[in-house]
Amino acid sequence: MVSGIAIRLSSTESAIALVGDREANLKALAQHTGAKLVLRGRDLEISGSESQVALCDRIVHLLKDFWSQGEAITPVDIATARQAVTSNRLDELRELHTDILARTRRGESIRARTFGHHRYIQAVRSHDLTFCIGPAGTGKTFLAAVLAVQALLANQYERLILTRPAVEAGERLGFLPGDLQQKVNPYLRPLYDALYEFIDPERIPAMMERGVIEVAPIAYMRGRTLNNAFIILDEAQNTTPAQMKMVLTRMGFQSRMVVTGDLTQTDLANHQTSGLAVAQKILHGISGIAFCELNRTDVVRHPLVQRIVEAYEKHEKPGK
Repeated sequence: MVSGIAIRLSSTESAIALVGDREANLKALAQHTGAKLVLRGRDLEISGSESQVALCDRIVHLLKDFWSQGEAITPVDIATARQAVTSNRLDELRELHTDILARTRRGESIRARTFGHHRYIQAVRSHDLTFCIGPAGTGKTFLAAVLAVQALLANQYERLILTRPAVEAGERLGFLPGDLQQKVNPYLRPLYDALYEFIDPERIPAMMERGVIEVAPIAYMRGRTLNNAFIILDEAQNTTPAQMKMVLTRMGFQSRMVVTGDLTQTDLANHQTSGLAVAQKILHGISGIAFCELNRTDVVRHPLVQRIVEAYEKHEKPGK
């Protein structure tokens, strides 16, 4: 039996926020519920079977606090809301929605988009050392940088240290122009990008000069003790076991460390064992250390990224 309802939207801004870019949200709602959705002016018409319409209506209303205020939602938000309904995790969804991590310099709110993100954030907040392993586009580095910058600005730590191995497939630092710092800057660009979202770019050089923010390759970490610092090791799959051990043992008093990486994108030469893979095996279960694994459902980039990750996962499964 075909059923249908119409939801009257309060403004053009709320309609734009709900529908999404090129109606991406309407397509996502149809995909997750089986209902048919059409926007006519400020009326959202939903049709389909009674259960399809009811599910779609519930998801739309679960996200109302955002789109009704003109705050854009995404297909990832819709997928998370649908997961909350089908797995009876509505309380966790409300917590996820109300936990605003920060606001960018443009005033955009930053929050967890998936249950995986939420678990990751809670782990970082409650552990001195957190490993986050997952595919490209899951927000591993960005969320760590958000938490680190907010902690720094709140004077919870004296320093923010961002590091990663300067390893890329088919490239060597020696071929790049400039001194060592200029050579490694392209590899550290994703970390700079996260900083620029929250700190005026004109302030960052002065903070780096004072040592409040340090962005450096792993080689700069050797022999140091990092006290009262929030440390992020990015692209950790490209560390050797010795490098990983060296960085982890740099932690000093009143410090917190987040290690992020994607074990499916290791660029080490000659199939060398990844330090991240070794750490995952020998450190799992140790008190004070958390391991979070994100997957394709946590991808927050272009929807194609999720499908690309899924295709590669299927291709790389043993026996395929």
